[in-house]
Amino acid sequence: MMNVFQQAELIIFDLDGTLYEDTAHFEYYAQRLAEQIPEDQRKAYWQEYKRMEAGQHIVTIGKVYDVVRDRILELDYPTNLVKQAWTWEGKPLSEEEITRSYPSPIQCDFQSMIAIGDGWWLPNVCARHFGAKDTESAYHATKEYMASDQFQLTPVPGLREALDYLKTKKELVLVTNSQPDDVERLLTLLNLQGLFGLIITDAKKPQYTLHHFSQLLKRYHIDAARALSIGDNFINEIAPAHQLGMKTIFIDMYNLDYPGYDGCKVSSIAETVEAMKQC
Repeated sequence: MMNVFQQAELIIFDLDGTLYEDTAHFEYYAQRLAEQIPEDQRKAYWQEYKRMEAGQHIVTIGKVYDVVRDRILELDYPTNLVKQAWTWEGKPLSEEEITRSYPSPIQCDFQSMIAIGDGWWLPNVCARHFGAKDTESAYHATKEYMASDQFQLTPVPGLREALDYLKTKKELVLVTNSQPDDVERLLTLLNLQGLFGLIITDAKKPQYTLHHFSQLLKRYHIDAARALSIGDNFINEIAPAHQLGMKTIFIDMYNLDYPGYDGCKVSSIAETVEAMKQC
């Protein structure tokens, strides 16, 4: 891993789930989403969501939810063609039905096709299945909760010092789907403010990841092979970087299986701290 940092001239970080690892806010988010579901459906919602958390549901991180057809898809990366598909209840679709329904690469847009890339999307997808319409308000309510005194983020030991050292040798950029105010608050709570030369907020990953990464390579006049993407969401941060020829570090706290992925994999950003300090 140390060689990956040594060779990189540009390092692009994600924020949520990457620079902090707390997960208690997902339960709060699930509760706010439950308020949008008819009362007679809430018990079923919670049962389904708890099965997802336990890894006992067909909906898992790494898949895609087809909102319109209420199906779960597994894509082939980097082609984004559907490899397998299931009904919500877990019944597999035939190859013929997959080819007929999904003849082209899937484009995830957060509305009709949702990439289930991290823990935020499990309650979101579950709520949409049960009829929730305004998931955005529940998300913003959760972000406000995360910025309040009721919620405590846990800074990763040594990360501030490691990034402070790294920025003297590399270009550090933060690319996140979070809104500007949220990013500022989170970085302050994590004591990570002032470390990134550029911060791109509301990035709309994964739709615009390739665009952002390509523009950053041009901005800093750096070849893809000398750039590194670090993130916890394979669909958002890792697959697009791999497609461009960049190096990657996948923070895989769920021990996911992506055949063909040959980049670095860690279970926590904490595992990279010493390598950052030694590059």
